[in-house]
Amino acid sequence: MVGLDNRRMLDTIRRLNRRNSKITLYKYINKIHPSQMVYVYRHLHPTERINIFQYIIRMDGVGSFIKELDEILIKELFSSIDNQQISTILHKMDSEDIAELIEYLSESQSNRIQELLNTKELSEVEEFLKYEDESAGRIMSHEFMAFDSHLTVQNARDRFKDYGEDVDMPFYIYVINKETDKMVGITSLRQLLLSPSDSTLEQIMEKEFIFVSPDDDREKVANEMAEYNYLALPVLDSNNKLVGIVTVDDIIDVIREEATEDILKMAGAGDDEDILLKPAMENAKTRFPWLMASWVGGIFALLIISYFEKIMLDQIVLASFIPIIIGMGGNVGTQTSTIIVRGIATGHVNIDEFYKVIIKEIKVGFILGLIYGILLGILGTFITILSKSSILSLSINTSSIKLGLIVSLSIFSSMLIACTVASIIPMILYKIKLDPAISTGPFVTTAIDILGVLAYFSIATILL
Repeated sequence: MVGLDNRRMLDTIRRLNRRNSKITLYKYINKIHPSQMVYVYRHLHPTERINIFQYIIRMDGVGSFIKELDEILIKELFSSIDNQQISTILHKMDSEDIAELIEYLSESQSNRIQELLNTKELSEVEEFLKYEDESAGRIMSHEFMAFDSHLTVQNARDRFKDYGEDVDMPFYIYVINKETDKMVGITSLRQLLLSPSDSTLEQIMEKEFIFVSPDDDREKVANEMAEYNYLALPVLDSNNKLVGIVTVDDIIDVIREEATEDILKMAGAGDDEDILLKPAMENAKTRFPWLMASWVGGIFALLIISYFEKIMLDQIVLASFIPIIIGMGGNVGTQTSTIIVRGIATGHVNIDEFYKVIIKEIKVGFILGLIYGILLGILGTFITILSKSSILSLSINTSSIKLGLIVSLSIFSSMLIACTVASIIPMILYKIKLDPAISTGPFVTTAIDILGVLAYFSIATILL
């Protein structure tokens, strides 16, 4: 049912559940892809979820369903099911997915899961848990095809037929030196099929290959895989021993999670991708600290405006231009920081030559500030004329020209400052090992607002 609309599936399952059509409901759910079932489950009422899960647990893909399920829903589910159901789920999950599951749950729930695993399963899970949370070691698979370099192509084909169904990515065959236990090369299934039967793997393998370490950050692994267009990357330890592979399906999940995290940080909404599923109070707690920066910045802007209260009372028309000057600075700053952050994430920004990027963004700010400065200067001049004259007796005077010049220089300064600040801060955060994505949120926007208001009234004080 991959092609079926998710909304229609949700309505059908709800209808069958209300009618208590157990056999029909089971048959229907069993035909649904696990990822589509996640969508349905997410949009069910909590009381409906308990009943519907009794059918989901009988699916062949229940392990994949749990793997795709949102963290907050996993916690809710595992607090409502018994040990027998948990055991059924665990037997349909890979060790790396169980390790990730244990990390999601509370200590008591995690202990409960570990007690249900046998010695071998627990050992495999603990092997994954020894690595950092967002490392390659956490997402790698132990199910791969590795053969001795002296094996003939024909023997390798025979072994492939015996074990090919049990591996995650059968397109690559990793070649090992049996004496040293080190990986020495890689070949493909195509190469294996096209090569002479009496050749050895050592003769047909590629000796130069890309690999990652178990301790490498998973985002780095994603970038490597995207750059070289591989379906899987071998994971080697410090002794060049093959300990696992990272497959493209896991990397797609990583890319999605990292992108979601960055977008939320850019919006100043935290970094929890399950934020929409949280209750209103928890949601507010997550977003409150990020908004505090805007609140504090607003107070500073208020104090600056109060300091220049006299000049604003003398020239009340100055107040009408505050929103556009602050807004344009904030918008161009957000553009710049988003471009820089994305460039850092994709590798398009060379952090060692950061000054070139900053100079370029300053030039962009200069050009945009000049264009919008001229436009707003002309508009400001005419607005002042219209506010001080009748339609029939329009006249250009010195104060009108001065105000036009003030708003022109102010928006130019605001946009130039915004581009400068928004390009420097992500670089600094990256250098000190912090996530640059937070620089596009309220922190930079607030700083730009404060500097924009300060520049505006400082220029007004000088020229009036």
